[in-house]
Amino acid sequence: MTPQFGLIIIGDEILSGKRADKHLPKIIELLAARGLTLAYAEYVGDDPVRITATLARAFAAARASGDVVFSTGGIGATPDDHTRQCAASALGVGLALHPEAKLLIEERIRDTAKEQGAAFEPDRHDNLHRLNMGVFPVGAEIIPNPYNKIPGFSCFVKHETEAGGEPDAVPGQPGPRDWLRQTAGAAVPSGGRELHAVSDRGGIHFLPGFPVMAWPMVAWVLDHHYAHLHQSSATLEKSVIVMGSMEATLTPLMLDIEARHAGVKVFSLPSVDHPQYGRHIELGVKGEAAAVNLAYPELLAGLHQFSLELGPELVR
Repeated sequence: MTPQFGLIIIGDEILSGKRADKHLPKIIELLAARGLTLAYAEYVGDDPVRITATLARAFAAARASGDVVFSTGGIGATPDDHTRQCAASALGVGLALHPEAKLLIEERIRDTAKEQGAAFEPDRHDNLHRLNMGVFPVGAEIIPNPYNKIPGFSCFVKHETEAGGEPDAVPGQPGPRDWLRQTAGAAVPSGGRELHAVSDRGGIHFLPGFPVMAWPMVAWVLDHHYAHLHQSSATLEKSVIVMGSMEATLTPLMLDIEARHAGVKVFSLPSVDHPQYGRHIELGVKGEAAAVNLAYPELLAGLHQFSLELGPELVR
């Protein structure tokens, strides 16, 4: 079973309208560039109970079918940031300061002090508080952040039908320190645990809410952990503009096409006030290219039987 990709966007500022969400279209774009598609998305406010329930459902999907979910927002260390704690609760594990995250955060503190011409004081109260940004659910793995080195984290879960044992590292693949050096020129610590590439587990990848940080981190996760899925589920979409018909009239044809072409999804997108076509339906099929190329001519043939006016054909 090919895993599905999901997105969870966390933050009161999105739901209140103080900030406009930019993650959804960008995640769709990042996935599409790799031949992948987003299967579902969910918005959640800064409510710990609701966040925990949402993450628990996502982890269940990851265990059942290997789903890969990105979660943005709420991983800071202020009182309204709950995501790290909720992730641990959803998994039923504790929280601990990740040793490599600690090194990266301290390095960020050192860099900031140097930029300000101040002394590096790792034991100062505010600097100790910053280490909370590296407190992750036990067993989490870091996601390197090329913008300011403060990492995100991944929580992988085993498939329920999968045998035990840890996956092997992928030979020749760069680790997160290598990627940080290439992307940000960072002097990344050599101590701590090196991450391995995971090819057989779903899970949730937790990212900052800031697009400038989150988007390259999503790209790193897709390329480092899921390169084997790139292009494996590339899809084709073909459709036609249909004028002068109702969806109910076309439904039997849609059902027939889906029944005779496994793996193809027929879609209907009605519009009532299009500036060029007015009231119309965009009717099409999507799925693997070979299956779409077989199903689409049959869809057109079925439409011609209704003697309908057809507009332009679209390919995506």
